[in-house]
Amino acid sequence: MNLPKLGELGDVSGKSVLVRADLNVPLVERDGAMEVGDSFRIEATIPTLTWLLERGAKVTLCSHLGRPKGSVVDRYSMKPVRAAIHERLPEVEVLENLRFDPGEESGSKEFAERLAQGFDLYVFDAFGAAHRAHASVVEVPRLLPSVAGVNMAMEVEKLSKLIEAPTSPYVAVVGGAKVSDKLGLLKSLIEKVDKVIVGGAMAFTFLVGQGVKVGNSLVQEELVDQCNELMKTKKISLPVDFVCLQTGKPFGVPDGEPSQQIFEGDIPEGWLGLDIGPKSARIFASVISSASSLLWNGPMGVYEDSRFSGGTIAVARAVATSKAYSVVGGGDSAAALRKEGLADGVSHLSTGGGASLEFIEKGTLPGIEALNQRLGWH
Repeated sequence: MNLPKLGELGDVSGKSVLVRADLNVPLVERDGAMEVGDSFRIEATIPTLTWLLERGAKVTLCSHLGRPKGSVVDRYSMKPVRAAIHERLPEVEVLENLRFDPGEESGSKEFAERLAQGFDLYVFDAFGAAHRAHASVVEVPRLLPSVAGVNMAMEVEKLSKLIEAPTSPYVAVVGGAKVSDKLGLLKSLIEKVDKVIVGGAMAFTFLVGQGVKVGNSLVQEELVDQCNELMKTKKISLPVDFVCLQTGKPFGVPDGEPSQQIFEGDIPEGWLGLDIGPKSARIFASVISSASSLLWNGPMGVYEDSRFSGGTIAVARAVATSKAYSVVGGGDSAAALRKEGLADGVSHLSTGGGASLEFIEKGTLPGIEALNQRLGWH
């Protein structure tokens, strides 16, 4: 897929350039102040900023952060992100959170006009927001000559390989909590892949349809029939054992009690599954190792609790050691790879979770369409 790229801007010396990045990064509190907890998305946009600065452009950066829902919310201020950017590139101006204005998420033309005012050129580098029809994504490119930044162009190029000509066997690993979040993707993938591994809590809705008892685990009953239809393709691999916690016991933070237990097959009442078990991890790793093309999105369990991180870590290791062309999208999957020191083992680590899934499902995104219309080039 072709996108207008930085080189098409011509001479940018002295030009005012607005760069839309995805700086929606996790923040942590240290010594009473908020700091960036993970700079992965900041690092991803540095090549674009450097390209522009080296050619004499005056660069202003804009992004959203969190979900302030159109109001000014102190904890979503760009101040800590601005500080992190200025450590690297002090000459770059960073605007306040775009979502402090309700016009951003509503796709307001008026807000886009205010945002674009005073700028000569627009660079869209926010792949992680490209699936949103927000003002900065689809309206600003109508007003200014607009191109894709380095990260945006690379994301589209790398992900396109899984759309246009994936080599077989093509294996997708899909996890997370809710089937409803991934149903469209699963229906699309079933047509393209050789095998889909389903993990995380979303697996329980599939398992209920297969007659497996899942105790008190999360199930979306209204989607069982649709999951059964997908199972008829014989392409879906489900977990066979689970690391479970007694109902009422806290998870997210270990409580010091040996309250988790592994069940194979049915899960008894009073227990809920929070990770795939070791047998499932071995089976999944074997399928992953056979792949020539590989997509992973979503954890296998409650990864942030060390008692229920084993399945995700096992999948991360299998993906990282696979010889396949591998793409990993989604914050939790990418974070697991980076935390385990395995990120270098994958072909592409995407900055976009929902965006990467929607792109693979539909083959395009609102942000891509807006750039390719080239309406701001008049």
